Amino acid sequence: MGLQPDDRTGLIGAERREPRTPLPVRMVASEEYLPVAQTAKQRETEARLYTLADSIAPKLGLSRRRFFQTSAGMAAAFVALNESFGDLFGAARAEAMTPEAADARAAALSGQFIMDMHTHFLRDDTKLTHFVRMRETVASRGWNPHLSQSGAQTIEDLKFDNYHKEIFLDSDTKIALISSAPSEIPDDWFLTNAQMAEARAKVNAAAGSQRLMTHAIVTPEAPGWLDDLDAALELKPDSLKGYTVGDNTHKDLARHPWRMDSEETYKGYEKALKAGVRNICVHKGLWGRAMDTRFPHLAPHARVDDVAQAAKDWPQLNFIIYHAAYRLDDPDWALAEFERTSRIDWVTDLAEIPERHGVTNIYADLGQIFAQTLIAQPRICAAILGQLVKGLGETRVCWGTDAVWTGSPQWQIEGLRRLEIPEDMQKAHGFAPLGAADGPVKTAIFGGNNARLYGIAPETASAALAGDRFAALRRDYLAAGATPSNRRYGYVARG
Repeated sequence: MGLQPDDRTGLIGAERREPRTPLPVRMVASEEYLPVAQTAKQRETEARLYTLADSIAPKLGLSRRRFFQTSAGMAAAFVALNESFGDLFGAARAEAMTPEAADARAAALSGQFIMDMHTHFLRDDTKLTHFVRMRETVASRGWNPHLSQSGAQTIEDLKFDNYHKEIFLDSDTKIALISSAPSEIPDDWFLTNAQMAEARAKVNAAAGSQRLMTHAIVTPEAPGWLDDLDAALELKPDSLKGYTVGDNTHKDLARHPWRMDSEETYKGYEKALKAGVRNICVHKGLWGRAMDTRFPHLAPHARVDDVAQAAKDWPQLNFIIYHAAYRLDDPDWALAEFERTSRIDWVTDLAEIPERHGVTNIYADLGQIFAQTLIAQPRICAAILGQLVKGLGETRVCWGTDAVWTGSPQWQIEGLRRLEIPEDMQKAHGFAPLGAADGPVKTAIFGGNNARLYGIAPETASAALAGDRFAALRRDYLAAGATPSNRRYGYVARG
């Protein structure tokens, strides 16, 4: 959708290509940027994982695929990462070889309060034919009573059932926020603001609790954008989101980039504040160095140069910078640059804003940067978290996975639970350890920070969610023997 024809020739849908491993073995991208090809270290990790699984699964009476669907299989994936990249994850062969121990650990952490405020439905051109058959399921549940009369296949009709399974059954996520992306081509929005609001109402009614929140997408500088914002605010969004490069999925067509600190954008902030919306989410980064020359008119808008002034001028608002502004270049190159300069392109700039400008209303959403660096170069993933926590504080780093592009977010949840910043990096850069899976730092990142931003009391919410219909469905699902799909739904590089 958003990739250029020349780009697409080198890509293939991940659901058609990727093995059903517990975590991805190469970069899986959305339509917003080009994925990096599988690295030598990722190939090594994949091979190690297969060898490990083939040595354990037969002893448990399981096929390799079924083993990969278990908690022990998830542990094995992180053992393989450790053996390829060094010990960054709390995982051992004993856990992978002992399903009872792996299951007990998973069960002990399953109640953790996790708010994933960065998720998407599947892309519209997915080739998964079983979504067509889901029409009858969706219709039978009453979510779309006109489905049998309508030939149209919308994202909600065909894709939400799978989103529900990946997010709420196959992961420990308790509350999610559904997001979208704008386009100069109206039909190419991921979801319209009205569709997101409708999905929120239907999902929460089906759950019997507040399981889903939504953005409303804003497009400053586009014709009529303030009128569109008025209409969006009438839908009572939980927060606003914008892309400063404009149309991020059709960059060649993008005609309306904008700055966070412009007078025009400030008109939108004023409207949001009057409507009681205080969280402004802004997509930054995911902009490799090659993009600077391909789209020079957009490049200045991808950086964080405009964040500090907006935060200073609007202390009543919270600015959540999505993807923590990470460029998403070759992770090995990024690690080499960090080791040489102690800086990570744009992440360091973002992390330094509070100290340099005296503001406390800037937050970093992890989004794609955690997913991609975790599996490609865990040391740069650890460095990113170290810089964000050091610069912004542990109370301003927010959980978001950009699922379901990379499949169920459970492997990312496990990644953060198990990840630790290496001691040499802690000493060299003054990074604090991330600590235990349920310790204060990770608890804040997983849910505490988002809960505070969105006015949620974690203990009260947890009690309510534990008794809703989605919780009952998950208990039944787990009791019957969970079968995570281990699918990915974005794009991977061929070869």
